[in-house]
Amino acid sequence: MTDAKTTIDEAVKSSDVVLFMKGTKSMPQCGFSSRVAGVLTYMGVDFADVNVLADDGIRQGIKEYSDWPTIPQLYIKGEFVGGCDIITEMTMSGELDTLLETSGVTYDKDAAEKIRAANA
Repeated sequence: MTDAKTTIDEAVKSSDVVLFMKGTKSMPQCGFSSRVAGVLTYMGVDFADVNVLADDGIRQGIKEYSDWPTIPQLYIKGEFVGGCDIITEMTMSGELDTLLETSGVTYDKDAAEKIRAANA
């Protein structure tokens, strides 16, 4: 587990935004991962993706690392933000915009507004 924890820690700290997901941002392997990757991509957020299906140690290790039982898991500036439901709620409320802004992460505010308008 130590190797997985080290790998996870390095991934979380190596990019401003990291999504641990099933599959990749270009080919998600589950609906929840697809939703979060889709939101980030649509909003123009530059993010690293880690495919937990490629390594069972990472798949289990990320759950222990965050003390969160499900995947996907989003990290911004090294901090765990949440999974699909939390990211969806934060997107709809504008909290994700605020977190990205305060973290100095570039995103397309108009795209975020379009997401909210389409789901109002």
